[in-house]
Amino acid sequence: MSETPAALREAHHADVSGGWLRPAVFGAMDGLVTNIALIAGVGGGGVSPRSIVLTGTAGLVAGAISMGLGEYTSVRSANEQVAAEVAKERRELERHPEAEARELADAWVARGLPRDLATQVAEAVRRDPEEALRVHVREELGVDPDDQPSPWAAAISSFLFFSIGALVPLLPYLLGATELWLTLAVGGLGLFAAGAVVARFTNRPWWTSGLRQLLLGAAAAGATYVIGALIGVSGGL
Repeated sequence: MSETPAALREAHHADVSGGWLRPAVFGAMDGLVTNIALIAGVGGGGVSPRSIVLTGTAGLVAGAISMGLGEYTSVRSANEQVAAEVAKERRELERHPEAEARELADAWVARGLPRDLATQVAEAVRRDPEEALRVHVREELGVDPDDQPSPWAAAISSFLFFSIGALVPLLPYLLGATELWLTLAVGGLGLFAAGAVVARFTNRPWWTSGLRQLLLGAAAAGATYVIGALIGVSGGL
Protein backbone atom coordinates (compact mmCIF):
# COMPACT_ATOMS: atom_id res chain seq x y z
CA MET A 1 0.00 0.00 0.00
CA SER A 2 1.61 3.25 -1.14
CA GLU A 3 1.58 6.31 1.05
CA THR A 4 2.18 9.90 0.01
CA PRO A 5 5.37 11.20 1.64
CA ALA A 6 4.67 13.80 4.32
CA ALA A 7 6.90 16.32 2.54
CA LEU A 8 4.59 16.23 -0.47
CA ARG A 9 1.45 16.91 1.52
CA GLU A 10 0.32 20.51 1.75
CA ALA A 11 0.21 20.55 5.55
CA HIS A 12 1.87 17.73 7.46
CA HIS A 13 2.82 19.65 10.59
CA ALA A 14 0.59 21.27 13.17
CA ASP A 15 0.57 25.07 13.22
CA VAL A 16 2.82 25.98 16.15
CA SER A 17 3.48 29.59 15.20
CA GLY A 18 0.12 31.31 15.69
CA GLY A 19 0.70 32.26 19.31
CA TRP A 20 -2.63 30.92 20.62
CA LEU A 21 -2.05 27.27 21.56
CA ARG A 22 0.47 27.76 24.37
CA PRO A 23 -1.50 30.49 26.18
CA ALA A 24 -4.74 28.54 25.64
CA VAL A 25 -3.31 25.37 27.19
CA PHE A 26 -1.54 27.26 29.95
CA GLY A 27 -4.63 29.37 30.63
CA ALA A 28 -6.99 26.38 30.89
CA MET A 29 -4.63 24.44 33.14
CA ASP A 30 -3.91 27.46 35.31
CA GLY A 31 -7.61 28.26 35.61
CA LEU A 32 -8.42 24.72 36.68
CA VAL A 33 -5.56 24.36 39.15
CA THR A 34 -5.91 27.87 40.59
CA ASN A 35 -9.63 27.67 41.30
CA ILE A 36 -9.56 24.04 42.45
CA ALA A 37 -6.81 24.91 44.91
CA LEU A 38 -8.55 28.14 45.93
CA ILE A 39 -11.87 26.39 46.54
CA ALA A 40 -10.15 23.54 48.38
CA GLY A 41 -8.37 26.02 50.63
CA VAL A 42 -11.40 28.06 51.63
CA GLY A 43 -13.58 24.94 51.74
CA GLY A 44 -11.09 23.28 54.05
CA GLY A 45 -11.28 26.34 56.26
CA GLY A 46 -15.00 25.76 56.78
CA VAL A 47 -16.57 28.72 54.96
CA SER A 48 -20.10 28.59 53.63
CA PRO A 49 -20.97 27.51 50.06
CA ARG A 50 -21.96 31.10 49.27
CA SER A 51 -18.51 32.29 50.35
CA ILE A 52 -16.89 29.59 48.23
CA VAL A 53 -18.82 30.79 45.17
CA LEU A 54 -17.82 34.38 45.89
CA THR A 55 -14.16 33.41 46.35
CA GLY A 56 -14.13 31.22 43.24
CA THR A 57 -15.78 33.88 41.12
CA ALA A 58 -13.33 36.52 42.29
CA GLY A 59 -10.48 34.14 41.51
CA LEU A 60 -11.87 33.52 38.03
CA VAL A 61 -12.25 37.20 37.16
CA ALA A 62 -8.96 38.35 38.68
CA GLY A 63 -7.01 35.42 37.27
CA ALA A 64 -8.43 35.76 33.76
CA ILE A 65 -7.63 39.47 33.62
CA SER A 66 -4.14 38.89 35.01
CA MET A 67 -3.45 36.06 32.56
CA GLY A 68 -4.68 38.07 29.59
CA LEU A 69 -2.65 41.16 30.46
CA GLY A 70 0.40 39.07 31.28
CA GLU A 71 0.30 37.19 27.97
CA TYR A 72 -0.21 40.39 25.97
CA THR A 73 2.72 42.10 27.68
CA SER A 74 4.96 39.03 27.41
CA VAL A 75 4.34 38.35 23.71
CA ARG A 76 4.47 42.01 22.73
CA SER A 77 7.74 42.51 24.59
CA ALA A 78 9.23 39.45 22.89
CA ASN A 79 8.09 40.71 19.48
CA GLU A 80 9.58 44.14 20.16
CA GLN A 81 12.88 42.52 21.13
CA VAL A 82 12.87 40.52 17.90
CA ALA A 83 12.06 43.69 15.92
CA ALA A 84 15.01 45.49 17.54
CA GLU A 85 17.37 42.64 16.66
CA VAL A 86 16.02 42.54 13.09
CA ALA A 87 16.67 46.27 12.75
CA LYS A 88 20.21 45.75 14.04
CA GLU A 89 20.78 42.96 11.51
CA ARG A 90 19.40 45.13 8.72
CA ARG A 91 21.92 47.86 9.55
CA GLU A 92 24.77 45.36 9.55
CA LEU A 93 23.70 44.01 6.17
CA GLU A 94 23.61 47.54 4.75
CA ARG A 95 26.99 48.53 6.19
CA HIS A 96 28.97 45.28 5.91
CA PRO A 97 27.29 43.01 3.34
CA GLU A 98 30.47 41.07 2.51
CA ALA A 99 31.25 40.32 6.16
CA GLU A 100 27.67 39.23 6.77
CA ALA A 101 27.78 36.92 3.74
CA ARG A 102 30.99 35.35 5.06
CA GLU A 103 29.37 34.90 8.46
CA LEU A 104 26.41 33.13 6.85
CA ALA A 105 28.71 30.89 4.81
CA ASP A 106 30.73 30.04 7.93
CA ALA A 107 27.55 28.99 9.72
CA TRP A 108 26.61 26.64 6.89
CA VAL A 109 30.14 25.23 6.69
CA ALA A 110 29.93 24.48 10.42
CA ARG A 111 26.84 22.41 9.63
CA GLY A 112 28.69 20.36 7.06
CA LEU A 113 28.17 22.24 3.78
CA PRO A 114 31.25 22.45 1.50
CA ARG A 115 32.94 25.86 1.67
CA ASP A 116 32.56 26.61 -2.05
CA LEU A 117 28.86 25.79 -2.07
CA ALA A 118 28.21 27.70 1.16
CA THR A 119 29.94 30.78 -0.22
CA GLN A 120 28.06 30.55 -3.51
CA VAL A 121 24.67 30.28 -1.80
CA ALA A 122 25.51 33.11 0.63
CA GLU A 123 26.43 35.37 -2.27
CA ALA A 124 23.22 34.48 -4.09
CA VAL A 125 21.18 35.28 -0.98
CA ARG A 126 23.00 38.63 -0.61
CA ARG A 127 21.64 39.86 -3.95
CA ASP A 128 18.12 40.14 -2.47
CA PRO A 129 18.32 42.40 0.62
CA GLU A 130 14.97 41.33 2.08
CA GLU A 131 15.62 37.63 1.59
CA ALA A 132 19.11 38.12 3.00
CA LEU A 133 17.61 39.73 6.08
CA ARG A 134 15.15 36.87 6.59
CA VAL A 135 17.85 34.23 6.18
CA HIS A 136 20.31 35.96 8.51
CA VAL A 137 17.65 36.46 11.19
CA ARG A 138 16.58 32.83 11.00
CA GLU A 139 20.16 31.61 11.13
CA GLU A 140 21.40 33.94 13.87
CA LEU A 141 18.30 34.43 16.02
CA GLY A 142 16.36 31.27 15.26
CA VAL A 143 13.14 33.17 14.49
CA ASP A 144 11.16 34.09 11.40
CA PRO A 145 10.70 37.89 11.34
CA ASP A 146 7.57 37.53 9.20
CA ASP A 147 5.87 34.98 11.44
CA GLN A 148 5.75 36.33 14.98
CA PRO A 149 2.93 35.42 17.38
CA SER A 150 0.10 37.89 17.89
CA PRO A 151 -0.05 39.40 21.39
CA TRP A 152 -3.80 39.85 20.99
CA ALA A 153 -4.30 36.20 20.07
CA ALA A 154 -2.23 35.16 23.08
CA ALA A 155 -4.09 37.51 25.43
CA ILE A 156 -7.58 36.55 24.26
CA SER A 157 -6.77 32.82 24.27
CA SER A 158 -5.34 33.02 27.76
CA PHE A 159 -8.27 35.08 29.08
CA LEU A 160 -10.96 32.83 27.60
CA PHE A 161 -9.40 29.49 28.46
CA PHE A 162 -8.46 30.55 31.98
CA SER A 163 -12.09 31.57 32.49
CA ILE A 164 -13.34 28.23 31.16
CA GLY A 165 -10.91 26.28 33.30
CA ALA A 166 -11.69 28.28 36.44
CA LEU A 167 -15.44 27.88 35.87
CA VAL A 168 -15.33 24.07 35.90
CA PRO A 169 -14.82 23.56 39.67
CA LEU A 170 -17.42 26.26 40.38
CA LEU A 171 -20.17 24.53 38.40
CA PRO A 172 -21.42 22.20 41.17
CA TYR A 173 -21.91 25.12 43.56
CA LEU A 174 -23.53 27.25 40.87
CA LEU A 175 -25.96 24.39 40.19
CA GLY A 176 -26.92 24.12 43.84
CA ALA A 177 -24.52 21.54 45.28
CA THR A 178 -23.02 22.17 48.72
CA GLU A 179 -20.47 19.34 49.04
CA LEU A 180 -16.81 20.24 48.63
CA TRP A 181 -15.88 16.74 47.50
CA LEU A 182 -18.19 17.03 44.49
CA THR A 183 -16.48 20.22 43.33
CA LEU A 184 -13.06 18.64 43.75
CA ALA A 185 -14.20 15.57 41.81
CA VAL A 186 -15.55 17.69 38.95
CA GLY A 187 -12.35 19.73 38.94
CA GLY A 188 -10.32 16.53 38.83
CA LEU A 189 -12.29 15.30 35.83
CA GLY A 190 -11.69 18.67 34.18
CA LEU A 191 -7.94 18.38 34.76
CA PHE A 192 -7.83 14.86 33.38
CA ALA A 193 -9.88 15.88 30.32
CA ALA A 194 -7.69 18.93 29.69
CA GLY A 195 -4.54 16.83 29.89
CA ALA A 196 -6.03 14.30 27.49
CA VAL A 197 -6.88 17.06 25.01
CA VAL A 198 -3.33 18.41 25.18
CA ALA A 199 -2.08 14.95 24.21
CA ARG A 200 -3.83 15.47 20.88
CA PHE A 201 -1.25 18.15 20.00
CA THR A 202 1.80 16.46 21.51
CA ASN A 203 1.31 12.84 20.39
CA ARG A 204 1.64 11.64 23.99
CA PRO A 205 -0.67 8.89 25.31
CA TRP A 206 -3.89 10.63 26.35
CA TRP A 207 -4.19 8.80 29.63
CA THR A 208 -0.65 9.61 30.82
CA SER A 209 -1.08 13.27 29.94
CA GLY A 210 -4.45 13.37 31.70
CA LEU A 211 -3.13 11.56 34.76
CA ARG A 212 -0.16 13.92 35.00
CA GLN A 213 -2.42 16.98 35.09
CA LEU A 214 -4.73 15.31 37.59
CA LEU A 215 -1.86 14.54 39.96
CA LEU A 216 -0.45 18.07 39.72
CA GLY A 217 -3.85 19.58 40.45
CA ALA A 218 -4.46 17.13 43.31
CA ALA A 219 -1.14 18.11 44.89
CA ALA A 220 -2.04 21.81 44.73
CA ALA A 221 -5.55 21.21 46.08
CA GLY A 222 -4.26 18.97 48.85
CA ALA A 223 -1.75 21.55 50.00
CA THR A 224 -4.27 24.40 50.13
CA TYR A 225 -6.91 22.20 51.79
CA VAL A 226 -4.50 21.29 54.59
CA ILE A 227 -3.53 24.95 55.04
CA GLY A 228 -7.20 26.02 55.09
CA ALA A 229 -8.10 23.30 57.59
CA LEU A 230 -5.20 24.25 59.87
CA ILE A 231 -6.11 27.93 59.84
CA GLY A 232 -9.84 27.29 60.14
CA VAL A 233 -12.71 29.69 59.66
CA SER A 234 -15.88 29.61 61.72
CA GLY A 235 -19.19 30.76 60.27
CA GLY A 236 -19.93 32.30 56.86
CA LEU A 237 -18.65 35.53 55.40
